[in-house]
Amino acid sequence: MTKAELVALITHQTGVEKTAAEAVVEAFMRNIKETMIAGEDVFLRGFGSFIVKERAEKVARNRTRRWLFQPIPSPPSSHPKYFWRQ
Repeated sequence: MTKAELVALITHQTGVEKTAAEAVVEAFMRNIKETMIAGEDVFLRGFGSFIVKERAEKVARNRTRRWLFQPIPSPPSSHPKYFWRQ
């Protein structure tokens, strides 16, 4: 399902205008994204969770045999509720 299909479904089921439904979906996604960028996890009871995973630095060597430590970005991860996995 795409974001446009989700907006259309919300519009059909609730009877609100398309622009209002689109604004709600955009605000929902923006808030989850901003919270995860801040390093916090998002838990939605009955839906699932969005978690920021921590990774260790990457250790590598260059041509002069010096050790380099490269920070690895924290990738987002989502965990759906158990009953959705079936």
